Amino acid sequence: MSRFNNRPRSQGFTLLEVLIAMAILIVGVSAMAALAAVMLTRGRQSRYINVAETLASEKLEDLNHWNTTAPELCVQTGDTSEGSLTSAVTKSITCAGAPGANTINYFDNVSIDFNNGASCPNPSNGCFAESVANGQINTNGTTYYTTTHSPSGVIPGSTTGTPVSSATPPANMDFQRNWLIEANTPVNGTRRITVVVTMLDQSVQPPVRVQMSLVRQ
Repeated sequence: MSRFNNRPRSQGFTLLEVLIAMAILIVGVSAMAALAAVMLTRGRQSRYINVAETLASEKLEDLNHWNTTAPELCVQTGDTSEGSLTSAVTKSITCAGAPGANTINYFDNVSIDFNNGASCPNPSNGCFAESVANGQINTNGTTYYTTTHSPSGVIPGSTTGTPVSSATPPANMDFQRNWLIEANTPVNGTRRITVVVTMLDQSVQPPVRVQMSLVRQ
């Protein structure tokens, strides 16, 4: 009898041990999935922010090319600033040195397609197309100017009645740019130009919004 009681017992896992192990495994896999989702979202967000920063810098360079007496950059007598960072403003401007009144848009909309088969000879060759509409309205609607950037350095452009469109499903990034021109800021004799670029896709959270400024005479 004593020899029978001393026989080795069968080794194995109880149901409780299996359930605990499964619970630990599920928690670990869930944490890894959540981390992967966050990394993917941050990666997309970083890409959108980089594009918005490029568009803000591009618009600042465009505005900086104008003379301060040009309607596109002047602040007319009696005003301290022109434009807005929060809304699409169109205004009739009369400036010294510029004949008559000029209608100026202080905003534009940009649509970028990184996979455009229509404008690119090969969608996979690294080119992308950029459509800009600055509020110009004709009998056919809004006027868009589309520029195709190719790796060869050739940058053809064309005027169309619609923005660039990629193959289905669309892969466009749509942004709105608003800018504000402030006279005698931050000191007398200078002019501060501020551009805000906002991504229009509301499904991207947190929202993409980039602001840049420059100061010139």
